[in-house]
Amino acid sequence: MHIGIDCRLPYYQVGGISAYVINLVSAMAKLQHWHRFTVFHSRKDVNDYVPEQMKGLGRADLWTPCHHRLERWTLGAELYPHRLDLLHSPDFIPPAFGAPCRIITVHDLNFLFYPEFLTEDSRRYYNGQIEWAVQSADHILADSHHTRRDLIDRMSLEPEKITTIPLAAGSVYRQPHSLEAITATTAHLGLMPGFILFVGTLSPRKNVKTLLEAFEYLVLELRLHTQLVLAGAKGWLADDLFAAIASSPVRDLIVHLPGLTDTQMAHLYSSAQMLVIPSLYEGFGLPVLEAMHCRCPVISSNQSSLPEVVGNAGILLDPNDTVAWSDSMKRLLEDEAERDRLVGLGLEQAKKFSWQKTAEATMLVYEDCLAQTN
Repeated sequence: MHIGIDCRLPYYQVGGISAYVINLVSAMAKLQHWHRFTVFHSRKDVNDYVPEQMKGLGRADLWTPCHHRLERWTLGAELYPHRLDLLHSPDFIPPAFGAPCRIITVHDLNFLFYPEFLTEDSRRYYNGQIEWAVQSADHILADSHHTRRDLIDRMSLEPEKITTIPLAAGSVYRQPHSLEAITATTAHLGLMPGFILFVGTLSPRKNVKTLLEAFEYLVLELRLHTQLVLAGAKGWLADDLFAAIASSPVRDLIVHLPGLTDTQMAHLYSSAQMLVIPSLYEGFGLPVLEAMHCRCPVISSNQSSLPEVVGNAGILLDPNDTVAWSDSMKRLLEDEAERDRLVGLGLEQAKKFSWQKTAEATMLVYEDCLAQTN
């Protein structure tokens, strides 16, 4: 059977969904199967996400850009000559046609629960198409049980139409890094030992303003001197956050680092005292697993899918309780035994997730969908 995977998004934006499709394609290449694969790239993308070891995997370039208002139809027209049996659309929205079996991945329903956190264009794109997409798709993959429940409750979908398949950390986070390389990276970035790390796009959903308030209390009231490192791109509607940082009395201790490589990120996790994730809503939360693999303790919001990923291997807090966040950060900064305990639990928790498991579960859904359409 001929299976297509839409891999155009990595050209247009970095982030969790792009990492998902790249890692999925790589893991698919290592499975034993008899299918032919085509990985669809943007025609502008000089990067090639087709692994060399997979002879049955090919590349095809497409003109249709991601999130275009006519994408549903132009993408289908471009796919038609490839004679696909199945198309996987990892970024929510499938084309209107182009394959007898269409599978989509819905990573979260943030745009339904927090529409005020989206730009007008993004809100129009998702809200205008998501209902059609979930009804039109032959099957839906969800990153977490929480997202699956949201789909059932908010979109009135039959439970058997949705399969939960968790994600995993990339290989760079699972491999060891030398102390010399880690030290060189943190020195180059101007970071002091013992910093607190946040990872993610800086947008309102990530709740960084609450983290900023907790950090100010930690420094000014609890008298702990450390840095808060914000590793991630500036997202939409982030101007208020950056204005708050600029006016903060502890602004000299706040470092924004956009555009880091995966290796640099692994070095940051490995040298940080903790990862803090105060998000109001996450479809999965990959930084949690990345941190755990790098022996970095985790303090996380107790909302949405994050408890599924953290398990009992981190500290779970109300994302709006600034005092609890300040106290927990203080505890991990001062209590080495507690950090070591969480590191051990985190390493065990992270072992439960792998891209091999993700690819194997995804292939089972592909083959079931193909069987039903033939």
